[in-house]
Amino acid sequence: MAKKITKTIKMQIVGGKATPAPPLGPVLGQAGVNIGEFVNQFNAMTKDSMGQMVSVLMTVYDDRSFEFVIKTPPVSALLKKFAGVEKGSGTNAKKKAGSITDAQLTEIATIKLPDLNARDVEAAKKIVAGSARSMGIEIK
Repeated sequence: MAKKITKTIKMQIVGGKATPAPPLGPVLGQAGVNIGEFVNQFNAMTKDSMGQMVSVLMTVYDDRSFEFVIKTPPVSALLKKFAGVEKGSGTNAKKKAGSITDAQLTEIATIKLPDLNARDVEAAKKIVAGSARSMGIEIK
């Protein structure tokens, strides 16, 4: 018989730097997850993406066991990294936060392709370009 799922949790955590401290600890504690075990497994799996924000989809079962899947970094984090800015523009139409090249746009789309609802890189580029536009990042 399959295990019964009690909760699914979506989180964004810095790769290789998870700690039991807030905000991660209370979220996992409320779900009944062994926090130390998760932190050790997560840090071991993300040591290659140290310091980069990654998305995590965690499934918690009724016997307090869990599974988690590590997704690619959020589009906004990749855009800020490639544009070299700390945050997007609050007024994207009036003030631009930075810019990226078309080659960088293609690279971001290629990284995000497995997690996006797109069939090919060209469709993924349109999705990423829309996010860049809303953040005030120009594509040159």
